Amino acid sequence: MSTTSPSPSPFPSPSTRILVLVCSTRPGALGPAIGTWLTQTLTSRATQLQAELVTVRLSDLALPFLDEEEHPSSGIYQHEHTRRWSAMVSAADGFIVVTPEYNYGMPATLKNALDYLGSEWAWKPVGFVSYGNTSAGTRAVQHAKQVATTLRLVPLGATVAMRITDATAHGKVIPDPARDAAAARVLDELVQVTHALRPLREAARAGSTPGPLPGSYTRQLLPQDAPEVTVLQRCCWVDEALANNTLTVPALHESPDQVRAWLREWHTTGLWRNGRLLALVRARRVGTDWHIGRLGVAPDLRGHGLARRLLHIAERAAPPECRRIVLSTGSHSHRNIAFYENAGYRPIQPTEDDGTITLVKSAAEPQCSTSARGDAGTGDLIAGRNEAQAVDGAGQLGASALAETTHGSGQ
Repeated sequence: MSTTSPSPSPFPSPSTRILVLVCSTRPGALGPAIGTWLTQTLTSRATQLQAELVTVRLSDLALPFLDEEEHPSSGIYQHEHTRRWSAMVSAADGFIVVTPEYNYGMPATLKNALDYLGSEWAWKPVGFVSYGNTSAGTRAVQHAKQVATTLRLVPLGATVAMRITDATAHGKVIPDPARDAAAARVLDELVQVTHALRPLREAARAGSTPGPLPGSYTRQLLPQDAPEVTVLQRCCWVDEALANNTLTVPALHESPDQVRAWLREWHTTGLWRNGRLLALVRARRVGTDWHIGRLGVAPDLRGHGLARRLLHIAERAAPPECRRIVLSTGSHSHRNIAFYENAGYRPIQPTEDDGTITLVKSAAEPQCSTSARGDAGTGDLIAGRNEAQAVDGAGQLGASALAETTHGSGQ
């Protein structure tokens, strides 16, 4: 029975995961010994770079010559060996290929392993450690690069090329500080390029959706995103503090650890472009209410409808059993209040003691429109006059608001 390939996580990993692919499957080949030398040489440096090295021997995968009926670009795989290989490559951030040279080219096993998959390879760097006789395996690398770039893999400039007679003896790699340094340069460049390509990988992954700005995308935020969320909050909530004449705004004081804690509890959506977090909103269920908060847009991007788009996403995520959508803002945040009222929200009580005002609307009402920005009646005014500066859904102002991140009594 056919099935689609496993969807990779759309979220960044705590560390960079690098597969070391040992390509030779010939009994008695030098590949495993060179792979062992490489991982042992790079272990310390990998720890410093927060990189995880995972050795994969193609001989252990036991991939037959490509036997899938559907084209790899479809992601529809019938066989368990393909699904297992797909999951391994999808979870990786980059690759180091340890390859011999066979007759001026790469081994058929490497070509076959590459051909099995499609999108799983895209926008990931690949470095090469080659070995051979006359050319030290460099012709195999040039052959492999032609295939790699077609799959949108990004080959590195740094390489290690080993002439067998000079680099090995008795089936082991001869110690050589210069060679060790060259291997470290491959790893350093690989990690750098991995981070540079991260926005392209994320935008293409399952769970990401195109955003309103060219090249932007939205995805769920997880605890790993706490540093970026912390920075964005402190940029966004300054205006909120000034408008309400108070600095007791949790978003201005939360540490990355505190942000990481509430990211585990709230469903939070972020808008990204080129590796930069531009806007965010969070939501969760409390009884039959759907609480929305922390709607914030980077100051230099207000007036482009980003708050409107994220509010729509948060509203649309409300479970069917929720009857109301609830949010709060500072009582003197007049632009925020007008923005929400134009989106259908109404105040339900006078200003609270902590300086906040709560607004609600029925979950059955039409969701916030993401259509053209229009006039004063649309709630998204020209030049962002009604763009939400920053909104904290749990009473972000005053001392009592500090309890919000731990007790969840508000939004």
